[in-house]
Amino acid sequence: MRLETVMIEMRDGVKLATDIYLPEGEGPFPVILERTPYGRTITSRSELTRDEFKARDRAAMAAFYGEHGYGMIYQDVRGRYDSEGQFTKYVHEAYDGYDTCAWIVQQSWSDKRICTLGLSYGGHTQVALGSVNAPGVVAQAVDSGGFANAWKNGARCFGAFELKQVTWALAQAIMSPEAKANPVMKAALEAENLRDWYQRLPWKPGHSPLRHHPDYEAYIFDEWRHGSFDDYWRQPGLWAEGYYETYAPASTIQMSSWLDIYPWGQAENYMGLKKAGKGRHFLILGPWTHGDRSVTAFGDVEFGPDAAIDSWCGDWRTYRLRFFDHVIKGKPFDEPSVRVFVMGGGSGRRNGDGRFEHGGHWRSLVDWPAPDTDFRHYHLHANGDLTTKAQTEDSASLSYDFDPSKPVPTIGHALNREAIVVPGGIFDQVETEKLLGCQAPYIPLASRSDVLAFQSEPLKEDMTIIGPVTAELWVETDGPDTDFTVKLLDVYPPNEDYPHGYAVWLTDGIMRLRYAEDPENPRLRNPGEITRIEVTLLPTANLFRAGHRIRVDVSSSNFPKFDVNPNTGEPEGEARRKRVAVNTVHLDASRPSSIRLPVVPNSSS
Repeated sequence: MRLETVMIEMRDGVKLATDIYLPEGEGPFPVILERTPYGRTITSRSELTRDEFKARDRAAMAAFYGEHGYGMIYQDVRGRYDSEGQFTKYVHEAYDGYDTCAWIVQQSWSDKRICTLGLSYGGHTQVALGSVNAPGVVAQAVDSGGFANAWKNGARCFGAFELKQVTWALAQAIMSPEAKANPVMKAALEAENLRDWYQRLPWKPGHSPLRHHPDYEAYIFDEWRHGSFDDYWRQPGLWAEGYYETYAPASTIQMSSWLDIYPWGQAENYMGLKKAGKGRHFLILGPWTHGDRSVTAFGDVEFGPDAAIDSWCGDWRTYRLRFFDHVIKGKPFDEPSVRVFVMGGGSGRRNGDGRFEHGGHWRSLVDWPAPDTDFRHYHLHANGDLTTKAQTEDSASLSYDFDPSKPVPTIGHALNREAIVVPGGIFDQVETEKLLGCQAPYIPLASRSDVLAFQSEPLKEDMTIIGPVTAELWVETDGPDTDFTVKLLDVYPPNEDYPHGYAVWLTDGIMRLRYAEDPENPRLRNPGEITRIEVTLLPTANLFRAGHRIRVDVSSSNFPKFDVNPNTGEPEGEARRKRVAVNTVHLDASRPSSIRLPVVPNSSS
C-alpha cells in the first residue's frame, strides 16, 4: 500500500490531517473513509476478533481492504491530533465530512465511490456527513453511534443530561493537542477524580473537573444548558431523523447493542432511511457493551459463546468487506434485514468464572419491529402487581419522596464512558459499597422507599420480547419539575447459587417532566397537576423463562447515568438549589399506568 499524508482544506480554511493508503496500480479505486477524534494513526481498540486478541493497526486494516481493491483514508477531525481548528464535539462533523468527500471524488485515484466505517464517534461522523448528502457516499457501516436525535438519546435522554458526555470530555481533554502542548494542563486534568466531582453536583463554569481546559468545559456546559429541543439539537450531526429525505443514497449497516446507549438511535435510523428509500439497510443488535462485539460476558453476566458476533459472521472485518463488495462490486450479500441477540434462557446458575448464566441466542427478523409483534400492555397496580388486566379501582396511587441528594444509584446497565465511574454490563440490582451512590444497608434497590416495584406472578410459559418498549404513566409532583424513570427487569427464581434470586436489568428510560408535552417549549408544573407522560425505554430482546417474573421499577433518578433533577425548576445546567419532591404515580381506571412490551412468538433457536 502507498501512504500519503495530506492536509485537506475545509470551506472555512481549516485544514484536516488525512492519511491516504492506496493499492498498487493506477486505479481509480473505491475508498473507505474513517473520520475519528481518537487519532488517525492510533489503533482502534475495536479492530479485533474473537480469535485475534490484539487489534490490527491502521496500516494493517488498510492492507486488508487494499488486497480487495479499496483505498483507505483516515482523518483526524477538526481540533484533534494533527488537524487544525478548535474541537467542539459533534457540531462540525457534517460539513467537514461533506468537504472531505467532495475533495476525495475530485482526485484522479478516486472512482468517486466512498464507503465509510467507524465505531462510536466514528459512527457519529458517518451519519453526520450522510445527513448532508456528502458526495460519493454509497455504503456505511455505522457501529455503535450515529444520532437519530441526540436530544432523545445519546447526549440528552428526553431532557435529562447523559453524564457520559462529561466522562468522555475529561478523557479526551487529557489527550487533546492543547494538553499535549501544555504539561501543566495535562497534569491538572489527570489529577481530577470524577467520583468525587459527581458527589458535588451541580457544577459551575470555572469550577468543574474540566476547568483546566476551557474549550472542553465550554462545549459541555453548552450541551447541558440547551435543555429544550431547539435549533442546537436540529443540526445535521445531531438529528438524522430531520434529514432522512435528503440523506445520501447509501446502503447502511446499523449496529449497536443492548448494553450500550445507541440501540434506539440506530433502530430509528434503520427505519427512517428504509422508509425514505435510501439504499438497502441492515440492523444488528447484540448483547454487548460499547463496541465489545467479540466478547460474551459483561459485568456479572455470561451470555454464552454464541453472543460474540464472530459466532455467525466470521468476523466484523470480513462482514464489512462483504457488505462493501455487495454495494461496490455487486456481489451477493444474503443477510437478513435484522439480526438480534435475544438475551435469556440460561441456567441462572453461577459458571466456572463466577458469572451468572443468562444465556441467549441470535434471531433473524424480516424487519424492525417484527411484523408479528403483539404490543402487550402490562398494568401497574397499587398492590405492586404487574398484570395484563386493566385497573378497576376508582382511585389508586402511590407516592414517594424523591431526594436529589440521595439519588437511586446506577448499577451496571447500558453504559458507555461512565465505566470510569461505574461499570457497564449487567449486575443483580442490589446496592454494593463498590459503586458510586450506594449506601448501607447494601440490599436490593427495590427496597428503597423511592422505588416503586411492580412484579408479575411467575410466568406459566416462556415469553419472548423483541423491540421498542414504552411506558405510559399518569404522574404528579408537588413542585415545578422532576423526573420519572422506568426500568424493566427479568427476575429469576432462587437457586442454590443465588438463594435470593437474581434481578436482571434489561432496559430503562427517563422523562424530565417539564418536557412531557412539548420538548421545544418546556413548561413547569403546578403542584398537584396530573400529567400523562410516555417514557421511552431503550429497545431490548429477552426470553423470560417460565417461572420467572417480569418486574418494572418506577422512580425519579438513575445516577450517574443521568444528571439528577433538583426539582426546583431552575434552568438546565444552572441549578444551585435542591428540594425534596413528593412524586405520585396514579394507578386507577381513569389514569391507567402501564408498560407496553413487544411480545413475539417464541423461537426454538
